[in-house]
Amino acid sequence: MLEIKNLSVSMGEKRLLNNINMHVARGARHLLRGHNGSGKSTLAAVIAGDPQYTINTGKIIFDGRDITNENATTRALMGMFIGAQHVPEIPGLTVLSMLKHSATAHAHFNTGRDLSMGEFLEKLERVRETLGIPREWMNRSVNVGFSGGERKRLMLMRFMMTDARMAILDEPDSGADAETQSLIINTVATRPDTTFVIISHQSEFTRNLDVTDITTLSGGQNMIE
Repeated sequence: MLEIKNLSVSMGEKRLLNNINMHVARGARHLLRGHNGSGKSTLAAVIAGDPQYTINTGKIIFDGRDITNENATTRALMGMFIGAQHVPEIPGLTVLSMLKHSATAHAHFNTGRDLSMGEFLEKLERVRETLGIPREWMNRSVNVGFSGGERKRLMLMRFMMTDARMAILDEPDSGADAETQSLIINTVATRPDTTFVIISHQSEFTRNLDVTDITTLSGGQNMIE
């Protein structure tokens, strides 16, 4: 599903990643690990198309397509989801509006037609009940006043509403209570057709994820194990 080939990345004059190689099999639960500052979050952001980074050399292949020069929007519409560790608050944009715009864009990209309000609301209700999210959240501004665990549940809701083919989850367990961590683990376990790349430092959490593959980074490079 994902192939990183000899990828080197900079920000300004600083080289952050050096000759990274990573193979993520379709349907894998792939753990990306390493000490703080090893380049994990940088690699996740680069894969997702964050424009603040410069790719010096190498390629990113997603489902057989070279996306090295594609923007973040195109990558997302192709089925790539990023659950970032730090997400912004967006005052004035309700959760309902955000989810509707996102779901509509994905549906139009994949089918060529617009998503009806009825279809959207039916799916929204199904996902909301699965995650135990109160209806009141739908009228709240995105992440404003949300606790760490609530932000993780909203992340899962965004993921499930877009039917992503690959999800990159950057420390989804960080700031999440035990119940939310269990919900994340269950969501991953019940979606065998989705490919997951997961960054985490917690051994118990990753053990419960039943990880299939591991890539370790150190100092912005692959660590040979």
